[in-house]
Amino acid sequence: MITHCVFIRYRADATDATRDDIYKALHGLRPRIPGLTGIVIAANSSPEGLDKGFSEGFIVTFRDAKARDQYLADPEHAKVGGMIVAAAEGGIDGIFVYDLDH
Repeated sequence: MITHCVFIRYRADATDATRDDIYKALHGLRPRIPGLTGIVIAANSSPEGLDKGFSEGFIVTFRDAKARDQYLADPEHAKVGGMIVAAAEGGIDGIFVYDLDH
């Protein structure tokens, strides 16, 4: 199983509508990718204060690396990624991605 974690430091002017569009587009990827088993989207709720401005994020789970790699190569994923980069503070610098293979 692959757990694909993405955390976003949104620009101050990123609207709720922009965020909603991103998250709707993410959910739209699920039926496109066999082996994509779940998507969880939420705001940071940690009381530790170690978020470094990454206010929201999402986790996508995949049955295996093959499914994850199909997701990464999907043209609709590229469009969603572009939406995220455009809304993130500093573009790609405002995004943190980490995959766990377990």
